[in-house]
Amino acid sequence: MSTATVLEPHVLAVDDSIVDRAVISRLLRSSKYRVTTVDSGKRALEILSLDRNVHMIITDYCMPEMTGFDLLKRVKESAELKEIPVVLMSSENSPTRIRRCLEEGAEDFLIKPVRPSDVSRLCSRVMK
Repeated sequence: MSTATVLEPHVLAVDDSIVDRAVISRLLRSSKYRVTTVDSGKRALEILSLDRNVHMIITDYCMPEMTGFDLLKRVKESAELKEIPVVLMSSENSPTRIRRCLEEGAEDFLIKPVRPSDVSRLCSRVMK
């Protein structure tokens, strides 16, 4: 039915690695998300300025120019964007980094490689 496509939550996936973008995009799409992928925090902010219909942002922590943490801070400081849940991901399991992101307002922090169970958990927590 055409109504199903209207109800698909829109996720903005941000990662400088083309492989990681493809993996997270495939996982999200298999869970019925509509996904837009970009390769930088700067590009993510450009998309967010054009498309207010983003339901969640999932971003890599380590990226050149603007880190995922910097993107998180920019989103949470914006009156227009602060309600969008932001999930960070990293291949490094650093408790200090994870705690800092959660304290800054991240909805969750995933350790790469992201698994289907991680996406299922996000579905139930973020897309209420």
